[in-house]
Amino acid sequence: MSIPTFGLWYDFRNPEHWAQPIGALYRDTIDQAVWSEQLGFGSAWLSEHHFAPDDYASSPLIMAAAIGARTTTLRVATNIVVAALHNPIRLAEDANALSLITDGRFDLGVGLGYNEREFTSFGRVRKQRPSLLEDAIAIIRTAWSGSDAGYEGTRLSMPAVKVTPVAEKTPRMPIGAVAPKGIERAARLGDGVITLSNESIPVYLDALIANGKSLDEGAVYASQWVVVADDPEKEWSRIGENVLYQVNKYIEWGSFEGSGVPDHFDAPDDLLDFGVYQLWDGAKAVDELVSLSQRFPQIRDFHFWAQFPGETVESGSARIQYIADRVIPEVTRQLTAAPVAV
Repeated sequence: MSIPTFGLWYDFRNPEHWAQPIGALYRDTIDQAVWSEQLGFGSAWLSEHHFAPDDYASSPLIMAAAIGARTTTLRVATNIVVAALHNPIRLAEDANALSLITDGRFDLGVGLGYNEREFTSFGRVRKQRPSLLEDAIAIIRTAWSGSDAGYEGTRLSMPAVKVTPVAEKTPRMPIGAVAPKGIERAARLGDGVITLSNESIPVYLDALIANGKSLDEGAVYASQWVVVADDPEKEWSRIGENVLYQVNKYIEWGSFEGSGVPDHFDAPDDLLDFGVYQLWDGAKAVDELVSLSQRFPQIRDFHFWAQFPGETVESGSARIQYIADRVIPEVTRQLTAAPVAV
């Protein structure tokens, strides 16, 4: 069976009450991503938001170029670009350039987005998100194909032009999704799905079948909302407030709409009680990730937040080192040794 890669997820947040010099934070975080390749990590995932008071990164493709140019094996991906906020032809061009810079190690993860302020500020209508995303995907794929056929969609169009240069290795375009409709879209239109919950994986597999695809065509890039540490309860007592800030901000912006998540959490332990986050030590992480990989061979990658809002890069690096030492080698060993199903 294929062995999933391990990755790190970045947002470059810098909340005011934990503020750090922002330039140093950017440079140190990029250095960390480069260092993670030496430890055995296989991917770096870059998020996008705009107008955030905590300086949430708004230019993930710039970050991707910085990381990609300094690495040799690490896949660099977006989780996610809000495609509706961009000119899709420019997204296609930038993705081609990133693929050329990295020798095909760039993946353009896209998704609906949800923040009303972002849509309004970019002149888009939030309720038109589905058609905006599907048109953007069609335009990007047309551009990547080298065709000059153009495209006329419900919301967006592309003139009869040929986008150049065409990447030597076409980027993959997984789609981030939470709701069943979004997961169905990922099965129908994406090069895989980026999940926020492992519970979404069976939904995605069912959607593949419903869209006439085989399970072998599936690919899952599994975001893990987990803190992994030698003493996870002690680690939680140290960083729980940072994680609480992260989740409450996502709720405030509309991320968990319709999911049943409360409109606010009062204390870090409430996140654990509700199941938004889990705490794993190395042995638990190995057991959980091996089990998931064996149940769902479509999983291509597990990725974890490198650090939480307001946490220092050095603090996050300690957990990264722990995963590299205690989790990646053992997961790889067990999956390599596992008998192949007949």
